[in-house]
Amino acid sequence: MSAETFIHTEIRSRQIHCPVLVTDRLVLRPPHVEDMDTITELANNRRISSMLENMPYPYTRKHAAEFILRAVAGELGHCVYAITLADSGQFIGIGSIKDCSENNGLEINYWIGQPFWNKGFASEASSALIDVVFRATTIETLYVSSFCANVASRRVLVKAGFRLIATAERYSKVSGLVFSDLYALARSEWLGRQSISA
Repeated sequence: MSAETFIHTEIRSRQIHCPVLVTDRLVLRPPHVEDMDTITELANNRRISSMLENMPYPYTRKHAAEFILRAVAGELGHCVYAITLADSGQFIGIGSIKDCSENNGLEINYWIGQPFWNKGFASEASSALIDVVFRATTIETLYVSSFCANVASRRVLVKAGFRLIATAERYSKVSGLVFSDLYALARSEWLGRQSISA
């Protein structure tokens, strides 16, 4: 196989169509301008930004507007979703699927606004993201990074079947240099769990 063919094959294996995702309580859809004020309100929280690499604090309407524009333009990864409540349409957070910087694969990212913590929404949203990756691509392993201090995120990842594979230093705009865990989830593990729960 030539290098060019290999590259094209690898790119195709990670290509993903980004459908609207519907779960029992959530709808994950593209973000739009009407989300700007709620994104600003929820993201302007140091407890959230301190656990993420690229979210600034304070978080302003200008940041939200730039985020929405970049998401719509496809500059922030394969799929960027506004996480909303199915019954009301209330925006509660962001989820995304993008190329993994450490490995030749995909990774998911998410954050949930503080008023919606401890309600199982992070687990529900991350499960939807995981499922669409494994059902819409041919990749064998999905990745996610989580700061070591983010105990709640670790619980979500372990519950989904992710396994810790490495710990490294990362830079956060708000927290500076921090330790971050890299987790991996195999396609066979996820699909096996889904068949058991079906």
